[in-house]
Amino acid sequence: MMVDEKRYKAALEKFDAANREDPNKEIFQGKEWPKEWLYAQRMSGWLERLEPNASEPLRLAARCQHICRWKIPRGQFPMDRKGYHQWRTTLFGLHAKKAGEILREVGYDEKTTQRVQDLLWKKGLKGDPEVQLLEDAICLVFLEYYFADFSKKHNEEKVIEILQKTWKKMTPRGHQVALQLKLPAEALALIQKALSRT
Repeated sequence: MMVDEKRYKAALEKFDAANREDPNKEIFQGKEWPKEWLYAQRMSGWLERLEPNASEPLRLAARCQHICRWKIPRGQFPMDRKGYHQWRTTLFGLHAKKAGEILREVGYDEKTTQRVQDLLWKKGLKGDPEVQLLEDAICLVFLEYYFADFSKKHNEEKVIEILQKTWKKMTPRGHQVALQLKLPAEALALIQKALSRT
């Protein structure tokens, strides 16, 4: 239940407006969308499916999880594991900063703003049920909407490694839901192969 429905909707509108500025596009159901705007809708959708009674901070965090992500391209960092982690950490900071600015602008108090930022930083992963729920949503969005294309761009060993890492981040419930996804046969075969090696 929202304390202030108008304020909550204002935050979502501002998150969405920011993500509509994404110059990167994705074709979905025959229409072109700003990539991060579409990702945000998918995050909200999966959170709703996993937990219809999710708290307001968690709903806010899901909607702005990748806010303005395109502003820090992967290519700005070394193309190795260390560079990847530097990029991800820098992105977490960007998302938290941008989200905080918007939340304060529409009237959220510091406690709620900080909670959303902590969720975006994934503080307490594996110990905080809301952070873990957000992580399940992130992984399910990846598996449902992005994995099939990802698997075609990388060699099988790399794909299996990513799948195993993704699986480790999820809860048993997340695993159960993931195995029920309607994915292409090739994608399902890769998931089964990755799980058989764990």
